[in-house]
Amino acid sequence: MKIVVLNGSPKGDNSVTMQYVAFIKKKYSQHEFVICNVAQGIRKLESDNQVFEEITEKVRAADGVVWAFPLYVFLVHSGYKRFIELITERAAQEAFAGKPAAILTTSIHFFDHTAHNYLHGICDDLDMKVYGSYSAGMHDIFKEDARGSLLEFSETFFAAIEGRLPAAKVYPPILNQGSEYVPGSQQRKFDAGGLKVVIVTDAEEYQINLKRMIESMTARFSGQAEVFNLHNVDIKGGCLGCIKCGYDNTCAYSGKDGFIDFYNSRIKNADIIIFAGAICDRYLSSLWKTFFDRAFFNTHMPMLKGKQIGFLISGPFRQLPNLRQIFEGYTEWQEANLAGIVTDEYSESKEIDGLLEEMARQSIEFAKRRYIKPATFLGVGGRKIFRDEIWGQIRFPFAADHKYYKDNGVYDFPQRDYTTRLRNILFGLLIKVPAVRDKLYGGLMITKMVEPYKKLLAKL
Repeated sequence: MKIVVLNGSPKGDNSVTMQYVAFIKKKYSQHEFVICNVAQGIRKLESDNQVFEEITEKVRAADGVVWAFPLYVFLVHSGYKRFIELITERAAQEAFAGKPAAILTTSIHFFDHTAHNYLHGICDDLDMKVYGSYSAGMHDIFKEDARGSLLEFSETFFAAIEGRLPAAKVYPPILNQGSEYVPGSQQRKFDAGGLKVVIVTDAEEYQINLKRMIESMTARFSGQAEVFNLHNVDIKGGCLGCIKCGYDNTCAYSGKDGFIDFYNSRIKNADIIIFAGAICDRYLSSLWKTFFDRAFFNTHMPMLKGKQIGFLISGPFRQLPNLRQIFEGYTEWQEANLAGIVTDEYSESKEIDGLLEEMARQSIEFAKRRYIKPATFLGVGGRKIFRDEIWGQIRFPFAADHKYYKDNGVYDFPQRDYTTRLRNILFGLLIKVPAVRDKLYGGLMITKMVEPYKKLLAKL
């Protein structure tokens, strides 16, 4: 069989992901594997339609397609995102329709599920037959059982292709049902005082609703919000994946474009940040993805800690729960506060006006009170993954993270809670005694569990 591998790494053949593909290729030498480095070569694909068509012709001639990529900030790399956009822009969906597909990623399992959900949705939109996805840990290939699992996944994929097996669609098509947003003439305004409010967007002239929402939101802050369009920011390219930033947060692009200065002077110094964009396939635009990828020069540190973050979205956002989770997860990972998400998915413009007003009011109020909502599993779980990985497998090359985590108490391992450890040892021995165990689990556990809380409430 001929298998086309669409490589989503900006590092091309030197990607960790491609080493997993090489392993599969080595074990299944009877199949022909065609590697297409689409993320690395995205500039060429954009500028030369013939090169793009060569890729689509390879897909059209293939028996199966593997979407192989490393995770980049909750999703795929910006170059891969742009390739996906080009498929629709150049009407190349027919080459993908009906093709068997599999998804293979490498990561440290930080929001790998949102990347898989996104790509599976893209495959469903392209009418491909998704026969499975595989999320490999970066170092799994060094474990015999993990290699065996990867081969099982591969064998299942090849067998599904040969058997022409059915594949269920998971994500329904996205329907654009929005109406024109016309802001009301009476707009309540709020004084941001000394707070710095920044609205960042990629809005283009034809995106009328988005532009009007931005204008309306700017007015809500009594005109005190600064608006920056990413099209006007000097961004030379996407993240290179070189990890030069790992040592001291110095980016390979430093001094070569204006992104780092923009991010440091405008984004990091703001108190309230509003991200405004339009839905493009099942995410925002590839330019927005470039923004989030390039911000990784801060590596795994929460550089937006304590800030209020809001989103203005034009398009069918409510049909994309995966994207909502990305926004929520991103905000919690940054130890910031989600002030709200406002979309133009309402038939009455006055509803949008009311939501914009409330976001402005609430973000100012929360910023003044320095209120940050407690993190859910999205934030807590994500931080624990980074904590453990920076302490262990990826401390080198991420020396800057290690220093930050040490200095800011991120290394909060439970093994260091000696009081709890002693208590667990004591009660672990006591419950081995049948009489004590029966008494504790016979009802005393319930009352004793809430006793410290009641004592605290009595003092308060």
